Formats: sequence, structure tokens, C-alpha cells
Amino acid sequence: MTSSNQNITVSPMPAQKQDGGPKPGTPAYFRMARRKAVRMGLSPSSGEDAAKMLQERGFDVTRDRVTMLDTTAASQNPIPGGAAGKAPAASPDVITEEQRQADIKKIQKSIARRRQARFFLIGLRLLIFVAFPTWLAGYYFYVVATPMYQVDSQMVIQKPDSGGSSSGGLGGLLGGGGLSNLEDSVIVQGYLNSREAMLRLNDENGFIAHFQQDFVDDIQRMPSDISNEAAYAKYEKYVQIGYDPTEGVIRMSVIALTPQKATEFSRALIAFAEERVDQLAAPVRRDQLTVARNNYDDAEQAVLDAAERVLLLQQSAGVISPDADATGQMTIVNNLEAQLDQRRLALEEINRNEAPNLAQVRAIELDISGLSARISARRAAMFTSNDTNASLARVSGELSIARTNLEMRQMLLQQSLSSLEAARIETIRQTRYLSLAVAPIAPDVPTHPKSLENTLLALTLFFGIYIFLSLTVAILREQIGS
Repeated sequence: MTSSNQNITVSPMPAQKQDGGPKPGTPAYFRMARRKAVRMGLSPSSGEDAAKMLQERGFDVTRDRVTMLDTTAASQNPIPGGAAGKAPAASPDVITEEQRQADIKKIQKSIARRRQARFFLIGLRLLIFVAFPTWLAGYYFYVVATPMYQVDSQMVIQKPDSGGSSSGGLGGLLGGGGLSNLEDSVIVQGYLNSREAMLRLNDENGFIAHFQQDFVDDIQRMPSDISNEAAYAKYEKYVQIGYDPTEGVIRMSVIALTPQKATEFSRALIAFAEERVDQLAAPVRRDQLTVARNNYDDAEQAVLDAAERVLLLQQSAGVISPDADATGQMTIVNNLEAQLDQRRLALEEINRNEAPNLAQVRAIELDISGLSARISARRAAMFTSNDTNASLARVSGELSIARTNLEMRQMLLQQSLSSLEAARIETIRQTRYLSLAVAPIAPDVPTHPKSLENTLLALTLFFGIYIFLSLTVAILREQIGS
């Protein structure tokens, strides 16, 4: 402790940061010194004066805590200041209760003012970044946005019953549900969601020109020089196509400026879908018809070749019917053999005489020899071929084979003709049907925009963005200040 007549000087504190407290010389440091000085019963006039008083008493502002012993020591041993002989009550370190209450009220008012300023800034930021954009969005949806009409429809792709074979088993389970038409439905859904459908709808029904009218608001109006990609983005917004695989139903929603136009767009898209459904199996059916026609042509040519083969054999052999010729030859041979038997019997009867007539015997023997030769020649002509003529048996066999081949070719030709007719009928017959489960009906009141829902959505969106930015700024400020 310094003597009463010694000048008190405050040595500057080092400018390094103290552990657990503010830096010396900063406003936060002086506020902490003033609070601790008041707790010790001192009455500093400012933060610098409080820091000076605590330093004279060897009290570290940032490290030491104020205890009851410090308060008692400060009240019993005040630091003398000024001329000798002054009363201790006149020391500036001692404050009255009125001054203490006034300082407390002053601090409370300062805290209240700072709190009010913070609430005001928060409210101002909410007004600028949340309330005002939400009001603009609500004003657009309630006042500016052009009312639109939505038309909903549902369709399902069906196949004709293939008979009783599909009525049982797994095929029967899948035949009545959406799984059997999954591929076709997905193809139709992709087509209706494609640029091709959008361009065709624009060419035939004026889709783009409908949204370029003057009464459409600036946000929803399509510019006059809009590109196909930008128009397709609008098409995806106004035409929604969905497929439910559990039910096999294609759901379509079309939005337009008038209910009549929305219905027109819906029916046009349904017609496009029907055409695409008809075209799904057309290549396969055309290929089946082409294959069937080629098979028929080949079978017909094979029949002609087989018939030509039979004709050539008949011409080369000089016979029309080998069976008839064989029958005739066998009849002649049989007659000759009968004559041969008669001559032999006659010869035996003459030879039984005691004195046969040799002339008759010689004549009969010549007849027998001639008949045998004729029979042998006939049989040789029927079964033996030579260099010039083919045997009747060979001709008959070749003709039989050729005729069998002709009959087989004719049977194949008949089957090919049946297949060709079946393919022709299949090509004509429709194999897939697009049935309307819910027909497009024009609404009598606008369905868009949904003002309340869109406004609440905008409020949620802007508030979420504000919270995200506020947290980001607070975290960055804390990281930079640490």
C-alpha cells in the first residue's frame, strides 16, 4: 500500500489477452472493472477510474473475483487522496445507496435500450427479408396471376383376351392387373412427356400460341421468340403425366387459360396416346405378315417344282399313270400265262396218245415257246431297265416319290396359306386398346393459382432462407471474432 503523500501512477497493462476475460484497455475491460469496483463498495466516476482503483489495490480485473473480504477491506482501508487531515467519509471510493440505485437503474435502462434495439433490428430484418417478399408473392397470386383451369383424366391400356389359357395360373393373375401392361404404359407415359408430343400438340392445337396471349401475366406468358427448350419446360409444368403401376392407370393433368382449351389439349393428347398404342405392335405384325407371305411364296414355288417333276417323269416314261400301265401289263401277262397253260395241257393230251401227231406236237411246242418268250419280255419290260428305256417299276417308283413330294408340298402350301391369312387378320386386328377410366371434363371455376397454399409456401421458403443466412452469419462472426 502506498503512503498518503505519494503520487499514484497507473502503469499500463500489457496488451495481451488475459485468459478468460477481455483485453485491457477495451470497453469490455473497463465495464468489468467498473462492476467489480462497485461490488467492492467503491464509487468510480468511469471505467478508467475503476481500473485505476483496482490496480492500486493489487486487484486483477480479469483474473480475481470480488469476495466479501475484498469488500470489507475496501470499506475499512480506503486509499487516501488529496491533503492530509481529510475525513475518510469524504473519500471518492465510497458511494451512497442513492448513487448505487441510480447506477443500477442507469445500467438497467441501458440494457433495456439495447434489447429494444435488437428486437427492432430483428423485426426490421424479418420485415425486409420475410414479410415484404411474402407480401409480394401473395399480391401476385391473389391479384396479378392469370387464373387457369386444370382438367384431369385417367386412361388404361388393355389387351384382348387370348382365350382360356390365360384365365388360370400366373397368367390369369397378371392378366387383369397393371403388371401385364407395364411396359406399354411406361412407353405411352414417356411419349406424352416427350418433346415430340409437345411439338405435335403445338402444330395441331397451338399450344405455344395459347400461352402467348396478351392477357396472360408477364411471369406465365411465353415470349414471342421462345425456343423449343423453353417451351418444353413450360409444357412439363402445364402437362403432368403419371403412372400408377399397382393399378395400371395413367393419370394426366392439363392446365390451360380456358376450360375449353384445357379439355381440347387433354383430348388431343389422348388421341396421340391411342395412335402410339396402335403403333406399338405394328412393326411386329408387319414382320409376321412379311414372313408369312415369303413362306407362302416359297411353298407355292415348291409345289410348282414338284408338279413339274411329275410331268417330266410322265413325259420321259411315256406313261400317264404307272399304276394303270402296270395293271394293263399284268393283265396281258396273265392272259399270256393262261394261254401258255392251255397249250401245255394240249401238249400233254397229245403226248398221251400212243402215236402222237408230231406236226401238232411241234406246233404246240412252238406256241409254248412263243408264249414263254412273250411273257418273259413283258416281265422284263416291267422290272428291268436298259440304256434306252426305264422299267415300269422304276418309272412307277419315281413317279410315286414325285407325287408324294407334290402332296407334301401342297400340304405345306395349305399351311402357309393358313398362316398368311392369320397374319393378315392379326395385322388388321387391334391388339391393344386405350380405354378412358376418367374422361376430361372442363371445370367451371379456375383451379390455379392456389393463392393461399402458394403464399404459405413462399412464407415458409423465405423464412427458411432467412434463418439459414442468419445462422451462417452468426457462425462466421463467432469464428472470426474468436
